[in-house]
Amino acid sequence: MRDYDAMKDPAHRNYVPYLMYFHRTNFVSPSVNTDRSGFRISTGPGGVTASAAGNLPPGPVRILAGGSSALGVGATDDSHTLASLLWQRYAPSAPWLNFGSYCFNPTQEVLLLTLYRHLLGDIDEVVIFSGVNAIILARLPEWQQGDHGAFFFCGEYFEKMAELRRAAGSGAKLFGRRAKAAPTISTSDDVRRDPHVAIASAAEMTHRQLDIWRRIAGPETRISYVLQPMTRWMRYDYAPQEQALFDEYDGMSELGPWDEAYADIASTEFAEAYASALSAACASRDVNFVDLNPVVAGLASASDWLFVDRVHYNDTGHDLVARAMAEALKLS
Repeated sequence: MRDYDAMKDPAHRNYVPYLMYFHRTNFVSPSVNTDRSGFRISTGPGGVTASAAGNLPPGPVRILAGGSSALGVGATDDSHTLASLLWQRYAPSAPWLNFGSYCFNPTQEVLLLTLYRHLLGDIDEVVIFSGVNAIILARLPEWQQGDHGAFFFCGEYFEKMAELRRAAGSGAKLFGRRAKAAPTISTSDDVRRDPHVAIASAAEMTHRQLDIWRRIAGPETRISYVLQPMTRWMRYDYAPQEQALFDEYDGMSELGPWDEAYADIASTEFAEAYASALSAACASRDVNFVDLNPVVAGLASASDWLFVDRVHYNDTGHDLVARAMAEALKLS
């Protein structure tokens, strides 16, 4: 996990025009490695490697997109991510490229493909493995949503833009009175607590971006959306190792215990309602939809240690999720 922290170290954050930010480029570590543009390396049969801005095998490719769970945070090395496991074991008929990223919203997930589509040839399949980031960001206040949804670190963005406006003289008096400064950082009091509002917002933003996925990938490309497994969205008993990790994370968190900070979205009932909204959004865009939470819950036993935190998997978890996803989507 120290390697993952180093890859996303804010002091070395890779700021990309239009996208806002991405991973460190040419990052090398025992656990995670990236190419010249910041894409994580995928490992296929026989140790062959591929990435969007690195080595590309001939022929059509497949894309696994989404946030940090799609990226493979928690995997002990590049060969144990979902993209690598699909390529090596569970759907090996074409190479899988890792288009996952830390802290992306639905707009950024599709924008990543938009900006780097020119590097790729034919795209045979797209799997969007996502959902958690979209709903967490949908809880942020209305003034941070804008036209394209809130994004992580948007408080920093609004602060810097406010500084630029002040430097340009935008703080001048208006009709004898100084304009009241707009907020730049949200607090826990600003968060939307109505689950129906958050679900509607996240589903609408996802629905909008699915249309872009379809247009960019092409009419022949098979596109699927997978609602990622998360501990509180499954009927799932924690293994002792997981409980120990969760207790430690809760003790370090500035927000307090995770289950309290995210109580409004941390239940199987919420997940089912969210999945229903996402399923409807996918159906209208000719996109396959699978909620993997009940699937993985049915495959896991009480003694299985799958998670390193509430949303990221260890190697055992990645393997189980990759297998479940390949079977549910009938990947070849």
